[in-house]
Amino acid sequence: MTHSHGSVPAAGHAGAAHRWRLAVAVALIGVFFVVELIAGLLSGSLALISDAGHMAADVVTLAAALSATVLAARPDRSGRRTFGNYRLEVFASLLAVLIMLGVALFVVIGGIGRIGRAVEIDTGPMLVVGVLGLIVNLIVLRMLQGGAGESLNVKGAYLEVLADTVGSVGVVVAALLIKWTGATWIDTAVALAVGAFIAVRAVILAKEVLGVLGQSAPRDIDPSRVQSELEEIDGVADVHDLHLWTLTSGMEVATVHLVVAPGVDPHPVLDAAQELLESRHGIAHATVQTEPTDHHGCLEIGW
Repeated sequence: MTHSHGSVPAAGHAGAAHRWRLAVAVALIGVFFVVELIAGLLSGSLALISDAGHMAADVVTLAAALSATVLAARPDRSGRRTFGNYRLEVFASLLAVLIMLGVALFVVIGGIGRIGRAVEIDTGPMLVVGVLGLIVNLIVLRMLQGGAGESLNVKGAYLEVLADTVGSVGVVVAALLIKWTGATWIDTAVALAVGAFIAVRAVILAKEVLGVLGQSAPRDIDPSRVQSELEEIDGVADVHDLHLWTLTSGMEVATVHLVVAPGVDPHPVLDAAQELLESRHGIAHATVQTEPTDHHGCLEIGW
């Protein structure tokens, strides 16, 4: 049995060079979330409240990304977490999903309750806060853009804020239309649209989170293709017990058993398998077991 020790890619979590970007983003979005929520409650704008809820989900996502860069670098002192603390991001993402669904439900219920009712909306604070929110989002987008191409955590945060920027644009447009036309139903329509947008994003994120927790193969890796490529390595007689899963964002893991033909040196086979998994599929951490053709222990496993 031979175990190859690939270096675990750090781009998904240990983006220490971009930690300051996430820290500033959390501070800016967090402060403005409070401002936007208060303004939404005072102005009576459901669109503004819905966008504030969207920002709350952003704060959780950004804080999870920031925490991951810190906690992932800490060694496990219990001796029980053999994969370290990398899965914390996944659980934080699941929390973000629950928050986003809660916000979407609150907005939709509130919007439905307003249908057919006359509502007074102070467009002054709504417009001012909407514009300020748009500016804050654009500043954060600019900061995160520098690390989005290097760290998956930063990229995820970047996409979250990008989506929130769309919500801020909706608030500004709603405020202007209400100011010009006096049609307050526009606020409800925008709020419902933002709520639906948040719900859709929550479902998409939930699907990804559940895929990781369910240890599904990474979306961009085809297990059958990986198996075929391993079978084509010189000296490999058979491939079985191939398992591919995602530990957390940007960190794919694999285990596989390779049956080596009689008379073949297993070490070049092992090196070739490791190089194939890393160069073609980005799997830098793989446990590869080589076996002779007369080994039958794996057949005794019942699952």
